[in-house]
Order: sequence, then C-alpha cells, then structure tokens
Amino acid sequence: MQVFPHSRHRLCIWHLIKNAVSRFGALKRDTTFKDAFNKCLTGCVTEEEFEHCWTNMITTYKLENNRWFKRLYSLKEKWCAALSKDFFSVGILSSQRSESANNVVGFKANKITSLTDFFKIFKQTVTRWRNNESDADFKCSNSKPTSNLPFYGMIKHATEVYTHTIFRYFETEFEFSIGCVTNLHYQTQSYFFYEVKLENNEASKQKVTYNMADNNIAYSCKNFEEVGWLCYHCIRVLQHHSFTKIPDRYIIMRWTKYAKAHVWIRRDEESANERIPIKYIPWRQIMARKGYNLILKCQQHPETKNLIESEFKKLYILADEIRNRLEKEEEDAASQESESMQQNNTTATTETEEQIPTVMDPERENTKGRSKRIKGHFEKGKQGNKKKTKAMTTKGDTREFGIITPIQNPKLF
Repeated sequence: MQVFPHSRHRLCIWHLIKNAVSRFGALKRDTTFKDAFNKCLTGCVTEEEFEHCWTNMITTYKLENNRWFKRLYSLKEKWCAALSKDFFSVGILSSQRSESANNVVGFKANKITSLTDFFKIFKQTVTRWRNNESDADFKCSNSKPTSNLPFYGMIKHATEVYTHTIFRYFETEFEFSIGCVTNLHYQTQSYFFYEVKLENNEASKQKVTYNMADNNIAYSCKNFEEVGWLCYHCIRVLQHHSFTKIPDRYIIMRWTKYAKAHVWIRRDEESANERIPIKYIPWRQIMARKGYNLILKCQQHPETKNLIESEFKKLYILADEIRNRLEKEEEDAASQESESMQQNNTTATTETEEQIPTVMDPERENTKGRSKRIKGHFEKGKQGNKKKTKAMTTKGDTREFGIITPIQNPKLF
C-alpha cells in the first residue's frame, strides 16, 4: 500500500471457486445451490442485490453457522464483483493475465529447460505479442470494423474513435440498447430520472439519471467506471435524447486509436515543462509521428483533408523561403570570414617581414695559389684510389680510347 496507495487487493475468482467446491460437502451435487453461489460471486450488479442473494442462499441452505462461509463473507470486498464497480478494473476478476503468460511460456518449457533456452522461448513469445500488437495497430489505422448495424450515429462515431476490439464490446451494448424499454419516472428542472430494462427481463432493470445542462449521466450499474465504455442502459437514454455521438467525457483515451499518440504527447509536454530534451529520439522521427497522428485524425472528413493540404503548401513555401534566406546569410558570413582571414594573414606576413632582419652573404676574396685547407680522410681516400687506377692502366690488358694494348708477357697464357 505504500508503493500503490490507491490499489485494491483482490482474490482470484477462479481459485476461489476451485477451493469452494471442496467446502460444499453434500451441496456439491446441488445445481441450484451452485447457481446461487455463482450469482453472488459475479452475477450481482448492485450491493443491495448481492446482500439479498447472499441472505437467501445462507437461509435456504442453512449455512448460518458454517465457518468457511462466514469468513468468506467477511472478505466480500475482495471477491464480490458488485462491490468492485466503483474503480477501474477492466472487468478482470482473476489472475488470468499471469496465468495466460505462464501457459504460453510453459507450453514450450519444462523442468529440464536450461536458462538459455528459456530466455529464447520468452523472447520469441514477446516478439509474437508485439507483432500481433503492431498488426492490430495497422488494422485500426487503415481500416474500419465490419458490423451488421448501419454506420450511423453513435455506431459510426465508435468506429472512428475505438479500436476494433473495444468496438465489438460497444457494439454488443448498442444491440442490447435497441431492445430496451425506457420509463420516465419524473423530471425536475434539467434532471430526468429513468428506469431502463430489457424487454420482459426485470433483473436487468437499472436507474439512470440524465442532466441536460451538462450532458452528464448517473447510473446504478457503474459499467463505465469499471470497464471504460457505456452500458446499454446509458446508450438507450442518450438515444432517447437524440445523441448522434458519444460524449467526450465517456471516451477513455486508452481504448481509442490515438492512445499511443496521447502517451507521446504527454511525454513531450512533460519534457517541455521540465526543459529536458529527449536525446534518444531524432527530431525527424518525432515530427513524422506527429504528422501521422494528425493525418489519422483528419482523414475521415474532406474539409480537414483540404485544410491540411492547403496549410502544408503554405508551410512548404514559407519553410523554403526561410531556408534560402538562412543559407544566403551563412554564405555571406562565410565569405566575410574568409576575406577577413586573408587580410589578417597579409598583415601578419608584412609585420613578420619587417621584424626579421635581412642576412647578406659575406664579401668574397680572390686568393692566389692553392688553398691551405687540410684535406680530410674522405678526400685522401679518393686521391689514393685515383693513383691505383692509373697504375693498373700501365700494366696488363687495358682498353684506352677503344685500342687494345698487347700483353707484355704472353707466355703466361
């Protein structure tokens, strides 16, 4: 309760029914008792109805002194569906989400599965779920659900705002509203008090109050607070007052086609308020998402489509003009910067030449005779080699100016 202070701890209905069977004893074979017990669990709509059904069941089958049923009644807020309609629970009465996940993963894994294999199975399962979600998003944004009802009024509006899955739930409620009977009890100022029920079905009777001043509806079944869409009692009253669209206050954003876009808009607003830019998302991706969401909202009406096209042309021309002006300013600034750099370089060169003194060669003197410089080892070696070469040319077979000199001692050959 410290981490989630507004949460409610509930008991799983499936496990409760499974454990209850072992507590029934001789009543286990009584189908009438089972029907009464199941109605107390999930069949009651209001708290008064639940109390009435529970009292009748306990009295009829003489369970006043049964310890298990007494303890079960003391925990009624944790399992009774009629007592959990004042908060949003999407109608979930059991731990079916975790059970379904365990079933999907456990179908391929067993007790000898290694951790690496389990991770591969889990990754494949998550990938399949995400692919299914992407396919559902694509179908919602590019197609409309089919229906046996004509697409007029609230049904048409529901196809435009709800996802395909939620539209099926709303369609079912709308079909029930067609067979409802509406009785106006009394009216005071802008308030209308109705009793709505299905024809020849007293158990479905519910009280509905409609306020014409602010188009607000109060109802005893509290279906909207629990699951997030209107029940057939409220739809019938809205039809009675000629509503062709679902009021905005009775459309939860999480059930619409724009739920993900709303999350991104809220994140953008939070980052703008905190002045923290989102660094991991490129700007072009953010603008592409915003443009797609705008097109998705406006594609149903020709007026909005024409407005987007005309404004897009204006923005394109304006953005092109601003871009050309900025590019020209950047070119002018770059040329001025290059000119100033050249001028600075010329000035710096002139100043350097003035600062560095000119060094002239020394005057040369004409000397007579040979130089008195002492020759080095390298030069002496060259002179010795020349003497050896000259000595070799005076003996043996040598070539001098292309003439072969005869050998002095031919007997050696």
